[in-house]
Amino acid sequence: MKFSCEKAILQSAVTTAGRVVAAKSSIQALEGVLIEAGYNGLSLSGYNLETGIITEVSADVAEDGAIVLSARLFGEMLRRMPDDMVSISTDGFSIHIQGGPTSYDIIGSSDEDFPELPSVSDGNSLAITQSDLRSMIGQTIFAVSDNESRPIHTGALFEADGQELTIVAVDGYRLALRRETLLSQNGAERLSFVVPGAALKEVEKICADCDEPVTITQGDRHVTFQIGSTLLVSRRLEGEFLNYRQTIPQNNAVVLEADTSDLQRSIDRASLIINDKLKSPLRCKFEDGSLSISSKTAMGTAFDRCPITGDGNNLEIGFNNRFLMDAVKAAPASRVRLELNTPTSPCLVLPRKEEKDNFLYMVLPVRLRASE
Repeated sequence: MKFSCEKAILQSAVTTAGRVVAAKSSIQALEGVLIEAGYNGLSLSGYNLETGIITEVSADVAEDGAIVLSARLFGEMLRRMPDDMVSISTDGFSIHIQGGPTSYDIIGSSDEDFPELPSVSDGNSLAITQSDLRSMIGQTIFAVSDNESRPIHTGALFEADGQELTIVAVDGYRLALRRETLLSQNGAERLSFVVPGAALKEVEKICADCDEPVTITQGDRHVTFQIGSTLLVSRRLEGEFLNYRQTIPQNNAVVLEADTSDLQRSIDRASLIINDKLKSPLRCKFEDGSLSISSKTAMGTAFDRCPITGDGNNLEIGFNNRFLMDAVKAAPASRVRLELNTPTSPCLVLPRKEEKDNFLYMVLPVRLRASE
């Protein structure tokens, strides 16, 4: 194998493919990136047996071939090399890397040791812009569960109906839902599958803030995300996802509106004396035209008042400060609608009725004690 490539392009490709490389594995090849040089340029792959990434870049290929290099070592070498063309040649498993006056000679391993990534050829696919998918993942990923006792909820549910894509995440304490319009959908009229949260974090990083499409293809056991010249393949999570529609309360008695930034600042101020050692719920009292937020720990007390539109009928509810903040922070709107019912009912964070219905966050309350 022999090729040359611009350092910045090659370094970016190694970083992208290396996102899913195992730090330590009983299969040594999984700690490396597979580099394949051919007529169409370079292909770099990383795989951890659950999520794989293949990215393609242009290069001047003199001799085709394939080899596996340590992702960490190769990435560090490229980072330290001068900004210039990088030339790589192999002699068996020996690799010579040259960039300007800098050169390295290291040993790689056979491409035959690298496990083959799963392929997905099912006809069920959908397309959405990179910016929409990126924001949808970023505004729901915080509610993905880390509890392995319910593996299905360690991922997010994707539902498509030919017009819109809905992503839902739940962890037993809160629910996050985002909805956006699709560019296209092929195959089945309705698609439903669950993607692991770890894979979605990588998809979010790879997506750019642009209108270029992401093509998502559903297979029997895997799902792929084609993002420009990069393909991410992930296993699907199997099991019965929560019937989230039944958990969302309807016809709530208290409906209020608040400025999203004002609400964030009030939650932040009242949360200052709460930490991992000094835990305490936020006491939220919804009054006529204002929301009083307070907390009390061994460190002291905190209080803040946030203006709201509407009368909360002096409804008093306790919330986990981080869960409430995550929901308000994720809401993609300058003002939000809050719907509540009783001190033991969830709080819904929604768009205003006259705006696009593209998000919903639900936070379960925390029981308050008289001393809090």
